[in-house]
Amino acid sequence: MRAFTVNRYGKTGNELQAADVPRPAMGEHDVLVEVHAAGVNVLDAKIRDGEFKLILPYRLPLILGNDVAGVVVRVGARVRKFKPGDEVYARPDKGRIGTFAEFIAIHESDLAAKPKHLTMTEAASVPLVGLTAWQALIEIAGLKKGQKVFIHAGSGGVGTFAIQLAKHLGANVATTTSAGNIDLVTSLGADVVIDYRQDDFETVLHDYDVVVNSLDDATLMKSLRVLKPGGKLISISGPPDPSFAREIGKPWILRPVMRVLSHRIRKAAKRRGISYSFLFMRASGDQLREITSLIDSGIIRPVMDRVFPFESTNEAMAYVERGRTKGKVVIKVK
Repeated sequence: MRAFTVNRYGKTGNELQAADVPRPAMGEHDVLVEVHAAGVNVLDAKIRDGEFKLILPYRLPLILGNDVAGVVVRVGARVRKFKPGDEVYARPDKGRIGTFAEFIAIHESDLAAKPKHLTMTEAASVPLVGLTAWQALIEIAGLKKGQKVFIHAGSGGVGTFAIQLAKHLGANVATTTSAGNIDLVTSLGADVVIDYRQDDFETVLHDYDVVVNSLDDATLMKSLRVLKPGGKLISISGPPDPSFAREIGKPWILRPVMRVLSHRIRKAAKRRGISYSFLFMRASGDQLREITSLIDSGIIRPVMDRVFPFESTNEAMAYVERGRTKGKVVIKVK
């Protein structure tokens, strides 16, 4: 099958390589999916560049890709929820990524039926950002009606989804974006929109319950000023904390490393009576089914920027890395 692989880690001149590789092996609980479309994420670039090799030691060469929509072609002996011909979508488990390919094997617990009214390309844009928003706002934040949440980068992939989910939960939503995207984030439900090129969010926003950060460490530190005591700062861009090491079952020797990496932000948060959490979202077919119901009900809609052909996977990656996308970028494989 055709696939795009990472052959070595590195940031400079390290494009993915087009390759012919064997179809993935299947376990008894696995579902073989013919990939129709694959979402492209900043996470893909970070994995390619080696930023996660300490906590996600993939064996190279590695097929990249963390979002998929496609059709079931075969199921393992103990699979009960899916059958050949089903249209599905997923964010594969972090240890079994590889959606930039014609086929991928996914554990049935990580898979869900595709939303009925979405195309394959639209569906492929949802899993990673949808699960990230769900786990940040519902699992960690426990966001409630009437609370105030500040979501950085509202016009990006996570931002466009998180704004809609937060509004569905009844929260008051603030976000940052550029002037050209103000109408977009307002249409998604943002109540307060800050043009980051004109204003400093930390001087405008006060007494928020939750902040979801997807930007750099400097922005993370500034976000503390927005929160009230007892507030929650959730970062999907790091730094990882010791609880994350325990969660992913890493050896005890890595926990002090993560403690050091997150020491500054955890200390600053504690001083203000704020909790800090790092979120590296996990695969979940059950949560995807909840997300599917919101999409099928018209409560949440995917926001798409561009669709690239499979052979232009490297161009799609470069486009996402420029950091100016409106919603998601997707590769059309079939």
